Amino acid sequence: MTTTLLEFADVHKRYGKHHALRGLTLSVPAGTVGLLGPNGAGKSTLMKVLLGLLPFEGTAAVLEHDVRAEPTQIRARVGYMPERDCHLLGMSAVELCSYAAELSGLPPSEAMQRAHMVLEFVGLGDKRYQRIDGYSTGQKQRVKLAQALVHDPKLLLLDEPTNGLDPAGRDEMLALVSSLPSRTGCSIVLSSHLLHDVEKVCERAILMHEGKIVYSGTIEALRKDGQKDVYELRVKDGEERMQKALEGRGLRVEREGLMLVVHVKDARPTELLFQVAAAEGLQVRHLSPRRLTLENAFVRVVNEANEAKAS
Repeated sequence: MTTTLLEFADVHKRYGKHHALRGLTLSVPAGTVGLLGPNGAGKSTLMKVLLGLLPFEGTAAVLEHDVRAEPTQIRARVGYMPERDCHLLGMSAVELCSYAAELSGLPPSEAMQRAHMVLEFVGLGDKRYQRIDGYSTGQKQRVKLAQALVHDPKLLLLDEPTNGLDPAGRDEMLALVSSLPSRTGCSIVLSSHLLHDVEKVCERAILMHEGKIVYSGTIEALRKDGQKDVYELRVKDGEERMQKALEGRGLRVEREGLMLVVHVKDARPTELLFQVAAAEGLQVRHLSPRRLTLENAFVRVVNEANEAKAS
């Protein structure tokens, strides 16, 4: 069984003077992986490089197949859902899916059978013969997922799968995607600038910023790494006084409404915070270690990358 999804070393991609990918080196294990970053970070470019759709510098492999030497083997084992529409004008959903299956190497009869099955799975069974041109945005996203799934791939590359969907449509799409590893045994790489999407589906994350990888690992480790020595503190009627007292001790304090977020490095951090509150005559209402959201963790990593670049 293949345990390495992606492997690349010193990968660069340039569009003229624009350096889109800047020396990426990484090995990614099997599982569900979120490829995160703001628009322009290089996520879509990296996906196209891994599929062999763009020339690049460096070396890359997908499911242990070399991207340059074995592109056909990769496309037979990988399903790709692009960010933009990928159907031909006038095509019905069943025509698109069967065509995609044949391009992946399935014989016509099996391709058609698989097309009907996968369209039922994504909820388009009753619209399979309708032209995709007339589909809603949500239906177009579902048919893009269907064509990526039709040949039973070992790896799904999903580029902004909830793009253009309303909240209910996003939740439905993410529920479909989340069910796939247990249903089919496939791994997933989900590219998105929406942190909620990645949290719903993925166990691991790759964070990209300005063409570089600034983090790779589990989402839980990303959160824990950012919450070391950080505490949430709420006092009764004295937030400003408590903040000044803590800052007077040399601690960094941030305000979030009535909550103080305190960065404290001490052998007994909670004891120190209670001592400061007692000295100020303030009652502590809440004190606990900070648990970062993925958004907080992402912002922290990007800020650290910007600080390192400026120094």
